Formats: sequence, structure tokens, C-alpha cells
Amino acid sequence: MLQEFFDGRELCKSVNPDEAVAYGAAIMAAKVSGSSDKCVQNLVLRDVTPLSLGVEVRGEVLDIVIPRNTPIPTSRSKQYYTICDNQSVITTKVYQGERSKSTDNHLLGTFSIYGIPPAPKGAPSSMKCFDIDANGILTVTAAISTGKMEKLIISNESGRLSKEEIEKMVNDAEKYKLEDQEFKKKAEARNALEDCIYNMKNKIEEHNVKKRVQPDILKQMEKAIAETTKWLKDNQGAPFTMLHLMKVHLEFVCKPLF
Repeated sequence: MLQEFFDGRELCKSVNPDEAVAYGAAIMAAKVSGSSDKCVQNLVLRDVTPLSLGVEVRGEVLDIVIPRNTPIPTSRSKQYYTICDNQSVITTKVYQGERSKSTDNHLLGTFSIYGIPPAPKGAPSSMKCFDIDANGILTVTAAISTGKMEKLIISNESGRLSKEEIEKMVNDAEKYKLEDQEFKKKAEARNALEDCIYNMKNKIEEHNVKKRVQPDILKQMEKAIAETTKWLKDNQGAPFTMLHLMKVHLEFVCKPLF
């Protein structure tokens, strides 16, 4: 209907970020100056997170806990899991940014928590909570099952990025979008292959498996696991396709285990 009113002209449906900032600043100035205009007084302005906030997980992947443009104050929590058997310490690296690879983002801080109870790989290890108060102060807390907690507090003055740096990071995320998607895809494939090797090794060690699977077939599977483990160690930069094919091959060789 609106397009017809303007003789069929194409409507601009995007938001100019500079105009949005200027409009918000004008409204804020009017409110602070005590304007009696009801249109201004009835408006509520809320701060938002300028960039996503998260932690580094396996494969140097940024796992986002609080997405960009989330209104503050806010609080979000996530459960994380052990990455190896009997893991005794968890190191939390807190990042700000939009890139898939953690190190391509801005590191806000690091802290560790010790004394994790012994558990196999993949068991719940810690609950991490990101809390941003009305003043923009970020508190990251990690807690384990014993009740032990560690935290990191980041204020607006310590370690945060400038407006120009934030804009650059947002632009870089768009510029390298396809590369980031490929990186995350490859990291997930590598983690999946590592998990497959771990699961096959544990399955072979089960007593009932050794009783029902013929010794020569067991040797073939053990050889395939050893070869895949070595290949993964020697090919740190392997592409997604190869990682996926190696996983499919290992699953095929070890099919008698299931």
C-alpha cells in the first residue's frame, strides 16, 4: 500500500546505523534535559551488548553465551562438559566478538577452576554464568559440582573495545563470514572424529565385546583406530571432507562392535 502511494518506487527497508545512533542520542538528550514532551517521556531507552560474549571451547571455537544486541541487564548460563577422562582443571577464556574462531575475537580475561571430581570424557564439568548489570559490568562465574566457584569481573573501563574497534569487528565478521563458517564446520568434524576414536577404543575394551568378536576382526579394528589416531595427529589442518571420510571409514571398520 505504501509503495503504491509513492508510485511503485522501491522502499528502503534497511536501518541506517548512524541515523539510529543520532536519533537515540537526541531522545536521550531530551530526557536528560527534562523535556515535558510526552512522546519523549514515555520512551524507554535500554543499553544492549555491542558484541557477543562467550567462551572458548574445543577446537578454538567461540561458544556464544550472550548474543550481540541483547538488552542489559541480563544473565545467561550454560552447562559445559569434560574434554578428557579425569579432567582436573577448567580454564575459562572469555571473549567478545562475532568470529567463529575464538582467537579472532577480543580476549576479555582468563581464569581457572581446580578440583573437578574424576569423571569420564563428556561428563558435566561446570556451569558458567554471564551476568551484566545495569552499569554494564560483566561478571563471569564458573561453578563445579562440589560447590567450588571462581569468577572474573570486567568493567567498562577494563579491557572493553572502543566504538571504532567494535565497528571493525562487526564488519570483519561479515567480511569473513564464509571463512568462519568453514572453520567452524572443520572444527566440529575434527571433534566428531576425536569422539569417534575415543568411543571405539572404549567399546573394544568391554569384556563382552572381546568374547563375541573374532580375534582377527578385533585386530583389524585396533589397527584402524591406531592408524586414524596417527593420521589425525599428523594432519592438524585437514579439511572437512577428509575428516568426515576418516570418521565414516572408522565407523565402517568397527561396525561389528555394535
